[in-house]
Amino acid sequence: MKTYRHLFFDLDHTLWDFETNANETLAQLFSDYNLARHGLFTFTEFSQRYSEINHALWRLYQSNKVTQKQLREVRFVRTLTRLGVAEADVPTDISARFTEILPRKAAVFPHTHEVLTYLKNKGYLLHLITNGFEDVQHIKLNSSSLTPYFDEVITSEHSGFLKPDPRMFAHALARTRATAAESLMIGDNLECDVLGAYNAGIDQVYFNPDKRRHFAQITYEISSLAELRDFL
Repeated sequence: MKTYRHLFFDLDHTLWDFETNANETLAQLFSDYNLARHGLFTFTEFSQRYSEINHALWRLYQSNKVTQKQLREVRFVRTLTRLGVAEADVPTDISARFTEILPRKAAVFPHTHEVLTYLKNKGYLLHLITNGFEDVQHIKLNSSSLTPYFDEVITSEHSGFLKPDPRMFAHALARTRATAAESLMIGDNLECDVLGAYNAGIDQVYFNPDKRRHFAQITYEISSLAELRDFL
């Protein structure tokens, strides 16, 4: 069994339960802005449409085809107008409210705290490497009591690169004084986390809780964070 020293985790969808936290935030916005008054859609339809549009915009952002500002400005406008709301009736501050509320949610995936405690006690150096926005990632970490586990938090904004760009991983290795051979990347995204780490010469753990079918060659694959204890 290969020996690792530095463990690099993705945050959203890997440790911090983005879908649960986002759904709670959307429910609050649906109520606060009385979106039901339009009579055009249910909360479920609102949540589903937002998720589709947000994921599509994030793919564009990770490909450097839209900016952070554009992503934030258009996701709710697109969501609500495609559900039938006139653009003039879209609340002007709804995106800012979402960005304010969301990172203060605390839901994490099952076994997150116990596994991170276990790894820390085993002597591993734990780091985060995330494409998430700098201004919200640290709030998420504090709100979910994850901050104490990590030695370094490497964001795309700080590094100037986005996963899966190998330069993002090179920056992370340089900042943590780690070598690729002694490092392991754990994340939920096949392209950004797994392929990105592979192209940087770093072993990978694909966190696949939904057990999605794929044909990628991966160092390790898990459906529960608890499985990390099987080989670390």
